[in-house]
Amino acid sequence: MPQSAAHVGPTTAPPARPPTPFLHHPTTTTAAARMRSHPAHLRRLLLLFSPSTRLAHRAMASAAAPAQAGGVVAAAEYEEVLGRLSSLITQKVRAHSGNRGNQWDLMAHYLKILELEEPIARMKVIHVAGTKGKGSTCTFTESILRSSGFHTGLFTSPHLMDVRERFRLDGVDISEEKFLKYFWWCWNKLKEKTDDDIPMPAYFRFLALLAFKIFSAEQVDVAVLEVGLGGKFDATNVVEAPVVCGVSSLGFDHMEILGNTLGEIAGEKAGIFKKGVPAYTAPQPEEAMVALKQRASELGISLQVADPLEPYHLKGQHLGLHGEHQYINAGLAVALASTWLEKQGHKDRIPINRTDPLPDHFIQGLSNASLQGRAQIVPDSQVSSGANKDSSLVFYLDGAHSPESMEICAKWFSLVTNDDRRIPSSAEQSQSSKSQKILLFNCMSVRDPMRLLPRLLDASTQNGVFFDVALFVPNQSQYNKLGSNTSAPAEPEQIDLSWQLSLQTVWEKLLQDKGTNSANSSDSSQVFASLPLAVEWLRKDARENQSTSFQVLVTGSLHLVGDVLRLIKK
Repeated sequence: MPQSAAHVGPTTAPPARPPTPFLHHPTTTTAAARMRSHPAHLRRLLLLFSPSTRLAHRAMASAAAPAQAGGVVAAAEYEEVLGRLSSLITQKVRAHSGNRGNQWDLMAHYLKILELEEPIARMKVIHVAGTKGKGSTCTFTESILRSSGFHTGLFTSPHLMDVRERFRLDGVDISEEKFLKYFWWCWNKLKEKTDDDIPMPAYFRFLALLAFKIFSAEQVDVAVLEVGLGGKFDATNVVEAPVVCGVSSLGFDHMEILGNTLGEIAGEKAGIFKKGVPAYTAPQPEEAMVALKQRASELGISLQVADPLEPYHLKGQHLGLHGEHQYINAGLAVALASTWLEKQGHKDRIPINRTDPLPDHFIQGLSNASLQGRAQIVPDSQVSSGANKDSSLVFYLDGAHSPESMEICAKWFSLVTNDDRRIPSSAEQSQSSKSQKILLFNCMSVRDPMRLLPRLLDASTQNGVFFDVALFVPNQSQYNKLGSNTSAPAEPEQIDLSWQLSLQTVWEKLLQDKGTNSANSSDSSQVFASLPLAVEWLRKDARENQSTSFQVLVTGSLHLVGDVLRLIKK
């Protein structure tokens, strides 16, 4: 999660005057038309958004209602806390030199103000960085140690529906009561001691500090920490002596900050390595592995490659997180959990060797692990119910947002929807098809769609999945901010859909190159003015086509996944 990223807040009410349901190529702007003949212009589109808009695109708005135990007073207090958190979302880009709240040297001051130096030094931490799979690796690791009988703390990012998802105690999101207590403790101390020279920490750094306070106060046996962004200068890297470190699969992401090569990115991730602390990595591309080994050598530590798990290790059980790639993350988690147990004097609880099945408590932890928004399948109960059992609308949610994870996501989607792998050869066949494959997509404007969408489309077609239509939407969260001052969505003429139109242009060009697009682009892709309108359009289509199964892949952004979850779980 970036230092200045996602926020939470209630979902706003729909606008009084609904926007136009969708836009397609015939109604695009002249600039969008020019993009079709000049693809290079897409790269310059990345500069269209101001820093504040880019941050808004990263923001999350939680629609999860606060617990009702305290009634109106508790709800009001929770709302106030969301507003305070909102004030920490910096309006400067993460790499901006004037972004004082994000400057690394300030972390030492914050720890001193909160009296966290000693508690962090005593904490038994497992620290995990990586491009993709680090959240899953942390989730598996925590679940294994919890199943082994330990009191666990887990800090991950981003959250999808409620900020409390980031802080898990014994596998459960922190209670609202405890969250409020620890929030005010940290907030009041920092507010009292900060000034112009030492400003309040930026959003993610505050949340990391809050995690350290929660885990120390709750006296967890183990704290599993997922790096937010990079490694070396991440807020979680104030831990000077973790028990063990891990690096999940590396790829190209956040290149504007971490570097343009795998070696540069790996060097930033290896910033969590510490002298005297064992480190593990998932199998990596050679360039990344060279950089990781170089940093490990400089520190004089061992860097071991954790082999992916095999199905026989699980004695017939399935991993709690779905997808073939999760065997890679699970293998790294087993190595991290085993090393932690050994270092804490529990050699009797670790696997004897790598060839036999895992101990039962390891298998239980791996099979019970859960993490929203990663290869998650959620039927829409508003459509898939009643007497029309053949009628269904199912969302396949995966927050993939790097080129490599796009490919993995497409393979997973094809695997779980392999009941209908043919592409209709005519409009008549399309109408009679019992299954419709639909892509619902958005990505942040700092990411290059020419690196994402080709990988998604190629992997899909290679695995027998052909999308009937692709829908491009803005994230709901860009219309929201935290707390009581949540603003209503803009009127149609105020909503800037230039980014979504550019994504559609890329998609249509890819289809054209493959020779699979139709004469009218509206048949193969649409741009909606809002996510709720897209979901309503899908529901209407599903209800009107009782015998058709609508399978919707939602990907490109974890924030988009969170927005969809909030809408369909209401």
